[in-house]
Amino acid sequence: MKILCVLIALFCALLVSCGARSTASANERTGAKPRNPLAIKVSETEFEQIKIGKLSSAPVVQSMHAAGRIEADATRMVRVSAPVTGRIMKIEVLEGQHVHSGEVLATIHSTQLSDSESAFLKAYSQQQLAKRAVDRAEKLLKADVIGSAELLRRQAELDQAKAELAAARSQLQILGVSAAAIDRLAQTGKIDSATNIVANISGTVLERKVTLGQIVQPAENVFVIGDLSRVWLVADVPEEASGNLSVGKAVQANVSAFPAEQIHGRLSFVSSIVNPQTRTVQVRMDLPNPQHKYKPDMLATMTIENPAKRLDVVPLSAIVRNGDDDDVFVRTGPRTFLLTPVRLGDQVGNERVLLGGVEPGKEIVMDGAFNLNNERLRTAQLGEE
Repeated sequence: MKILCVLIALFCALLVSCGARSTASANERTGAKPRNPLAIKVSETEFEQIKIGKLSSAPVVQSMHAAGRIEADATRMVRVSAPVTGRIMKIEVLEGQHVHSGEVLATIHSTQLSDSESAFLKAYSQQQLAKRAVDRAEKLLKADVIGSAELLRRQAELDQAKAELAAARSQLQILGVSAAAIDRLAQTGKIDSATNIVANISGTVLERKVTLGQIVQPAENVFVIGDLSRVWLVADVPEEASGNLSVGKAVQANVSAFPAEQIHGRLSFVSSIVNPQTRTVQVRMDLPNPQHKYKPDMLATMTIENPAKRLDVVPLSAIVRNGDDDDVFVRTGPRTFLLTPVRLGDQVGNERVLLGGVEPGKEIVMDGAFNLNNERLRTAQLGEE
């Protein structure tokens, strides 16, 4: 039984082989070529159901989209530094908090301040003593007890004491001590080693760079404050697309946090240099922000429109999508068409810009391409001509 099955299988294979050789021989005799699966020939009835035409051109405004972000206006930012060397004893504010000009941000304990206050009190005492000495000398001179030379000597000592006091006062002012605090120190004689770091402007605390117990040095930045009533919308434009950019160019923008809102403005800055790492040019527009709804580091998209140009366009009804590729049917004969890949750009209304793939003057299927492609696929599956 097994031998019979084997013989039947061999006989079937022989028949198939003979049939294939007969078909190949027939093709060779008739000169027939293998069918192109991308080509299709339609009947007269099918031909009447499609619309054929040549490529047309239309004025197209080419828009360029660049990733952007919100940044604080650098012209409205200040970096608050420590006035003296000392240790941070108290922090009054956190990031994101709104502060007013003159508001205390942190308190520092400083031995440097104590030394300067002590020097001021010493100079103040010397000045007071020298002043009393001059007053007494003036009385003694009127009584002919001393000569004028002694009065002049004491006046010179008073002038020197005044200069030393002015220098000590100036040193305290450099360390951030206010005039009222200096006068209070002169009246009370009480040394206070604590001083405050205060806000220079009203705004939002953008950065806090210190912690409790940290030692800080003079001129070391400890806080960054920014006025966010106006911010910048910054974008990085690819180098190859930056040739037409200039200050004053109209742009549109969208902030990710407010997707339904479209922002209109003009470029206020175009960088004169190219970032060598990213090969981009930085641009920005000023953005009023009275309600502080736009926050630094929010993501955004900037759209820059270039002048309109006449470009070849293809109607959407002519496009056949095959995976990630775009194709159109190009007419190759009276009723024959070839599915041809094309490169397409932005969509303009019901058309897309043609970047390449079809030569000018060629006729394509303008309407009915979808049904024509279905017929092509059906024909290819059935192996029909």
